[in-house]
Amino acid sequence: MSDPKDYERFEHAFDVEDPAFAEDFEGVLEHLVAKCPVAHSSVGPGYRALNRYEDVRRAGADWRTFSSADGWMLDPPEGNLPILPEDLDPPYHTAWRRVLNPFFKPSAIRDIEPHARRYARELIDAFAERGECEFVSAFAAQLPGLVLFKHLIPVPVDDLPALFREIDTYSFGAPAERAPAFGRVLQYLEGFLRARGEEPDRGDVVDAVLAGVERDGAPCPWADKVHTALDLVFGGLATTTHAISGAIYELAQTPEARRALLEDPTCLDTAIDETVRLHAPVVAVARTVTADVEVAGVQLKAGDRVALNYAAASRDPEVCSSPRKFDVHREEVVHTAFGVGPHRCIGENLARLEIRISIDEFLRRIPEFGLAPGSRPEFESGQLRTMKRLSLVWDPATLR
Repeated sequence: MSDPKDYERFEHAFDVEDPAFAEDFEGVLEHLVAKCPVAHSSVGPGYRALNRYEDVRRAGADWRTFSSADGWMLDPPEGNLPILPEDLDPPYHTAWRRVLNPFFKPSAIRDIEPHARRYARELIDAFAERGECEFVSAFAAQLPGLVLFKHLIPVPVDDLPALFREIDTYSFGAPAERAPAFGRVLQYLEGFLRARGEEPDRGDVVDAVLAGVERDGAPCPWADKVHTALDLVFGGLATTTHAISGAIYELAQTPEARRALLEDPTCLDTAIDETVRLHAPVVAVARTVTADVEVAGVQLKAGDRVALNYAAASRDPEVCSSPRKFDVHREEVVHTAFGVGPHRCIGENLARLEIRISIDEFLRRIPEFGLAPGSRPEFESGQLRTMKRLSLVWDPATLR
């Protein structure tokens, strides 16, 4: 967009699924942060989008005023399914997180690292000698599923493509197709859980889901267990692919960043945070206001819906200088990509590991690469954002 009025319309007619937003993602976000801390949307039931870092951080931390109980979706399709514990408030949310967190703590994720590195190397070896690849399908869409299904939720890896397609339809497909696609994932997982319930305990996260937690002093219902498994699979398949693709996209464009990472591995942590800051898979999540509150001079009333615009908040120049720049030397990377408060992403440690391994193993094997001539990445956007295509080229003579 070149006309400022094209940006201004997003102040009063914001829509995460507007094709113009997907096309000029950075420009729209930067305009909202600079000019409109609270945007308005009349999509679906209507909502306000909170765009600045401090406002998003405060709202995310204040779950009593900004409740998750009405669901994370801003304009849910008819027949939408809840995902738990994402669509819960404490104390029930806390009970679920308490039993799930141990399987995602740093020490548990470190045990997965040798296996994840092996999968990454095998995927890279399959295309390295060709001197080109479409990175999303060849690598980024495969690694998270291999890790998730081999080491956390052990369903057959052969089922990964079908589950990935259904989740992609739920996230970005035609509105009428979304809930049915997610329903098929739910049915699959219910069958998986029932079969596992007949087997001896393995001490894994599936057994923790099957054991469940108490709700109002009684064992939680079976449906809540299935919807918890749905959340774990949805989060594991729908998000990290975009961050992995984003990391390699940034490195394809910035030779100086590649050199810095090859010469100084301590830059890798910063590269991971810069990646998720610029390529956060979750653009925004919904909350319901439970009591009248003012945000950035805008009065919100109980019952109002709001969007916590994580993507915009992570580009707020008040907390991040030169926010569009991918800078592996940035002293402090401030972002909301993994969420804020009690709903901070349970899979953060796993996502960081997968991004780290992807960068490390790709550069180890293919230190010099770039975008295919005449190509640019292709994206899809809604409440989630994902890269659909990333064409890369390199000289096989430079391989390691």
